[in-house]
Amino acid sequence: MSTVSPSSDQQLDRAALAALYEETFKNLEEGTITEGRVVAVSKDKVVVDIGYKSEGMISNDQFSTEELQNLKVGDPLKVYIEECEDADGNLVLSKEKADKMKIWEELEKLFNEEKSIDGKIVARIKGGMMVDIGVKAFLPGSQIDLHPVRDLDGLVGRTFPLKIIKINHRRGNVVVSRRVLLEETRDSKRKNTLSTLKEGQLIQGVVKNITDYGAFIDLGGIDGLLHITDMSWGRVGHPSEMFNIGDKVEVSVLKYDRETGRISLGLKQKSADPWSGVAGKYTIGTRVRGRVVSLTDYGAFIELEPGVEGLVHVSEMSWTHEVRHPSRVVSIGDQVEAAVLNVDPGSRKISLGMKQTAPNPWDMVEGKYAIGTRIEGKVKSLTDFGAFVGLEEGIDGLIHISDMSWTKHIKHPSELFKKGQKVEAVVLRIDKEKERLSLGYKQLGSDPWDAEIPNKYGVGDVAVGKVSKIADFGIFVELDGGVEGLIHISEAGLDQQAKLEEKFKLGDEVTAKIIKVDREERKIALSLRDHQSDNDRRQVDEYHSTQGTLDQSLGRAVKQSRKRNQAEDEK
Repeated sequence: MSTVSPSSDQQLDRAALAALYEETFKNLEEGTITEGRVVAVSKDKVVVDIGYKSEGMISNDQFSTEELQNLKVGDPLKVYIEECEDADGNLVLSKEKADKMKIWEELEKLFNEEKSIDGKIVARIKGGMMVDIGVKAFLPGSQIDLHPVRDLDGLVGRTFPLKIIKINHRRGNVVVSRRVLLEETRDSKRKNTLSTLKEGQLIQGVVKNITDYGAFIDLGGIDGLLHITDMSWGRVGHPSEMFNIGDKVEVSVLKYDRETGRISLGLKQKSADPWSGVAGKYTIGTRVRGRVVSLTDYGAFIELEPGVEGLVHVSEMSWTHEVRHPSRVVSIGDQVEAAVLNVDPGSRKISLGMKQTAPNPWDMVEGKYAIGTRIEGKVKSLTDFGAFVGLEEGIDGLIHISDMSWTKHIKHPSELFKKGQKVEAVVLRIDKEKERLSLGYKQLGSDPWDAEIPNKYGVGDVAVGKVSKIADFGIFVELDGGVEGLIHISEAGLDQQAKLEEKFKLGDEVTAKIIKVDREERKIALSLRDHQSDNDRRQVDEYHSTQGTLDQSLGRAVKQSRKRNQAEDEK
């Protein structure tokens, strides 16, 4: 068999063809992106021609449903060359990797040009948030906002414009920031705001933060303080009563310090001061109506008109009740009637009284309870100095401890009275201005010291009674008729070491000598020591008296004996 050698023309065609292939494929390198054309679309794959000696196939799962529906034969398609020839000699392409490569190129371009990109927060992770910007990127917690964000979970699913601050394609790392864009926006707004800001200007703002002393208003890149005292001509308990974060508000620029950058704002200054005409409108004695807007321990604030409030002190709420807290009489929101008691426009104070709108029961006390009148009432309370007796609604009388008994030393009212007990008493004094009514219990009977006691008990008499009270300075003894006498400790006849409590008990019967009767002081002084001395002296006297009689009898007997003896001797 003979061998046919190729002609020179054939050799030239082969050389040209080899050169053509070399030119065609010299830029087709693995790991690069190239553009091909779709030559076929089937149920499970897309065939792409990139001008290589063979065509590449891409699985349909690398395409979205929408992309597959719109894909047609002849359409251009960017693909990633994974392998020019695999083990089977096939060309391996990837659209998915081409898309990612394209995204990285765009991200690097945005990074270099310092442009922003929209990103969707997909999850919260340690130190910040995971964001989808075509690839997964990290948003540090410090770069989320200008201020710390408390509810990070509430950001998941939201989309924000972000700026790439760090990118590393090889490692697949991207770090983004929202704060950088916010700072840029804020700085731009601040510059624009400051260029036009001036005192007296009305400016729109948004409530950014609320504190106990005021509200910070965002004026556009710069904050101003609206102090609580500049919010209203009236009384504001807390700024939250007037504003919520995010509220839009128009305020007046009160002061702008360009050196410190501080801006003071006012809201009430937009309207006239309502206190300018208060003195002429609310004269003393005028009846007014208003709404309860605030309660304190000492009273209730009543809004008479926007910006004008008056105070009803607890002492001016009721004639008949002792009001311990205004909440027992009124509630916030109540409409009440009151009388103007005092007006001080300089201090922006109006004193009001609610009880002045009703008759004062003390105006009728003098006519109803004349001095000397016998009354009956219930004991409402006991104190160290007396007992309060309720006569009628709002009218109480006091039985002072000194007016409870003519004869007894009362240490505490509870010795005679109990709360709720019905008692009779006599009206002694009335002080309408101080709203006081003095009662007497002992005055129900005559004063035994006028004649009865001085006539019954005289100095030097011996008295018998029972121990009624024991004090540090002596013991009280109740004598016949209910009168008390005092045995001072110096008159008790005790040794220096002895104590009254050890010698005497309540109810013990004692006999003592009356050493003093003081009608003016209503006191009887007793002495055990003097009584004992009198007893001792009497016994001595009795002894001497008895001894003298015996001596006389013995003398007579001796004389008679001597006479008898002499007579016998004479016989």
